[in-house]
Amino acid sequence: IYTTKASLVIVNADLELTGPVTCTLLRVASAEQAFAKLLELYNQIKLDKKGIAKEAFISTSAQIGKDVYVGEFAVVSDGATIGNNVKIYPQVYVGDNVIIGDNTTLFAGVKIYSDCSIGKHCIIHSGTVIGSDGFRFAPQNEGNKKIPQIGNVVIEDDVEIGANCAIDRATLGSTILRKGVKFDNFIHIAHNVEVGENCYFAAHTVVAGSTKIGKNCMTSGQVGIVGHLTIADGTIVTAQSGISKSINKSGEVLMGSPAFDANKY
Repeated sequence: IYTTKASLVIVNADLELTGPVTCTLLRVASAEQAFAKLLELYNQIKLDKKGIAKEAFISTSAQIGKDVYVGEFAVVSDGATIGNNVKIYPQVYVGDNVIIGDNTTLFAGVKIYSDCSIGKHCIIHSGTVIGSDGFRFAPQNEGNKKIPQIGNVVIEDDVEIGANCAIDRATLGSTILRKGVKFDNFIHIAHNVEVGENCYFAAHTVVAGSTKIGKNCMTSGQVGIVGHLTIADGTIVTAQSGISKSINKSGEVLMGSPAFDANKY
């Protein structure tokens, strides 16, 4: 701060200077939060797109809200409902009967299979697939027979999903991402999983089918969670750990494969 050539610097209000500065100091309660807000405002301007490209396809039975952007070669299929201020970038596919809430952004190349529901203020990054088939087969004498996956995916409000993620549709019912979930890139969520509010998953986290994850959980990179488990609220899992049994105590920090208490590890 004493040598910067910036004209203005955002700082915490309680910063005590130990020498002269040439820049203007903007004192705020939290410099980090203020900086994040400025970046958000910048992004709103940078990404403020409206209008429907002539190369886009929108079904006549789809419902389109106000101030929507639909880019080149995007497809909005029969019966889809698109809210206000939604941004659908080029080459996005929105399947039949999909619902997308207000102020949600789908970046280029996102694919939303039929009957899935996405809430308000969501962000889904390029290459992500929502509603692909769950991985279920019935062993038979002549080979494994595919079990049809006729459920859907429900994504609640304020969810962000990184690039190249796969969220599988349920066999029956719904695969659910609750409000405020944040995913890094390369996350795989299997059929009938439920991820609780405000969970944060780092890259390469994989959750197998029918596992229920509580609120405010966090995983680091390359965490694997097997199927049909229950994970308590506030669970934290360190990188490359494997969860092989249900976690019943809230707020535990787990490490290793199979994972156990990080302090004991």
